[in-house]
Amino acid sequence: MQLTAAHWVFLAGVVVILATMVMRKNIVVPAVVATFLTALVWSGSLVTGLASVFNASLAAATALFNIFLIIAMVTAMLRALEGLGSDRRMVAPFRKVMRNAHLSWWTLIIVTYFISLFFWPTPAVPLVGAVLIPVAIRSGLRPLAIGFTIAVAGQGMALSSDYIIGVAPQLSATTAGIEDVSLVADRALVLSLIVGAVAIAIGYVMEFRKMRKPSDALLAEWESAGDRRSASADAEAIEDAGDLGGGAAARRSGGRPTGDLPSDGTGGGGPSTEGQRVLVGVGGAGTRDQAQTVAAHLGKGRALIGTPAGGPVAPEAHTIHPVEKPVASKAFALLVPLAYLALVVYLIVATVSDDVDDLQGGDAAALVGGIAILVMFGAAFARSGSNFLETAADHIIDGLVFAFKAMGVVLPIAGFFFIGSGDYSGQILGVGEDEAAPSLLFDLVTRLQEQLPESGMITALGIMLVGVVAGLDGSGFSGLPLTGALAGSLADGSGVSSPTLAAIGQMGNIWSGGGTLVAWSSLLAVAGFCRVSAVDLARMLFLPVMAGLVVASVLGVLIFG
Repeated sequence: MQLTAAHWVFLAGVVVILATMVMRKNIVVPAVVATFLTALVWSGSLVTGLASVFNASLAAATALFNIFLIIAMVTAMLRALEGLGSDRRMVAPFRKVMRNAHLSWWTLIIVTYFISLFFWPTPAVPLVGAVLIPVAIRSGLRPLAIGFTIAVAGQGMALSSDYIIGVAPQLSATTAGIEDVSLVADRALVLSLIVGAVAIAIGYVMEFRKMRKPSDALLAEWESAGDRRSASADAEAIEDAGDLGGGAAARRSGGRPTGDLPSDGTGGGGPSTEGQRVLVGVGGAGTRDQAQTVAAHLGKGRALIGTPAGGPVAPEAHTIHPVEKPVASKAFALLVPLAYLALVVYLIVATVSDDVDDLQGGDAAALVGGIAILVMFGAAFARSGSNFLETAADHIIDGLVFAFKAMGVVLPIAGFFFIGSGDYSGQILGVGEDEAAPSLLFDLVTRLQEQLPESGMITALGIMLVGVVAGLDGSGFSGLPLTGALAGSLADGSGVSSPTLAAIGQMGNIWSGGGTLVAWSSLLAVAGFCRVSAVDLARMLFLPVMAGLVVASVLGVLIFG
């Protein structure tokens, strides 16, 4: 394969993006510039280069929209449950087990691993996100640490072995020319546990001193994070609203910015939220009753804070103060765990039984989202009665806004890596149906494997790194045919068996693209439910996971040969 100038420009873009991540800077601008330059050099057309910037984000949005949508649906459900107080009732029983951050750490790992092992992490993340993440937050575990445990246990250990469903070892074994798939599956299971054990141990040491004492205030702070992010913008707009009186003067006279509002444990919201902001903006004085009075007359006020009356409003404006409906509250606190438990049981039975239709990947995730929407409708009706149609629509808007505010920045980043994949490059570059779309990333990885020396240990580490690089497109399994083929072709010269090399390559590819090392993979869902930056989470995972992959590759050669 002859590498062209476009290959080298794409490779330079990868290097710049990785270097930018190491420097803890935002990588959106480098990704967009690299997309433009790659398309420009490949096509020689300025028009194609400019169009590719849009097409790359569009392709990424199309491929990743299922993740955005499930985040939105579960977020909408949690908003509705918040209105009944069911969210707090639902997690109360888990406090007996997850009494502190240390117990929460290990509980999340065990629960996520076993759920993900049976039907992949795609539906496991929203299941854990809906039920256990709030408990872990209250117990003193940081949101980033929660994302770390879920990603390592689900997208890492469970998915990289794929021991129950068996798609990954089947791909690896078939392309490596191995007839007995169980050889690859068994070794992949052992290696996945080694990688996970090393990553979890390193992560636990890193997080140990940052674990906090259990407190309801931690949960309230986490729930109100979105409100605080937009508080300063609201305050600015209110200052400019002459009808509500001199915000700037009030600030000079001692009023405090809205970002300093104390949380009441309801996520910083309730019907009083907008009123509180108005009162703070005009001097910081005023009781909760006064705030509610102002909020009740905000038909005009919404226009003053930048939102048209009667139209879509900011998600924090929909945050609901729980009402006193104990029967409905208890009913939905019981219904949600039972509904998802029933789904778990069904998926397990479908996996082991030939008489029940099997659900995997996207089908299982669709069930999670469907349950979330129906529960949201029921909770909205229980709280709002005849007004539930408007309330339910508001919750959906909240969920969608939250999903895109939290995850939307990843689209142009993913778009750059998609331009290196033959599955998406044609759409991004405007290649006709009769023409072959370039596979820039695949070509670079193929050229890299040609440079590997004939040494067992170096070959194993090389195939692992090839898998990691092939996973940069964030698709998870796309590099398995490549690593499997390399395992079959390099086994004789390296002195390491092809099942071992195939399992090692499988580790590199899935731990990378499956959702631990790249922010544009299914790690998006984990970050979304934990309400953290996907880039920050990927950065936290990088060192522990790479250390685990190196250890597993070395031990794989020593144990299995």
